Amino acid sequence: MKPEQELPSTGHAEVRVVAATPEVARRVAEVLRRCFAATEQRSYPAGTEGGTRLDLTVDTTQPAGPARSWLATSGPSFDEHPQSDDA
Repeated sequence: MKPEQELPSTGHAEVRVVAATPEVARRVAEVLRRCFAATEQRSYPAGTEGGTRLDLTVDTTQPAGPARSWLATSGPSFDEHPQSDDA
């Protein structure tokens, strides 16, 4: 994340999906929406070969279905060190 960008509010995550086609990007966004409350996606061209970038915000405080049960049983076992946008 660049220093001048504002962080999302607590419990929210900004998600960027980049895919070769709009349909693939929409399918990934749909999976996220089935797991979390999410904003409407914003679509942008990605690259010179017709790719698509979708940006959306997910609310992890309101998980749905599969995410609710997974989050309830999983602990904070992930590495909390900051990663670059290139990861």
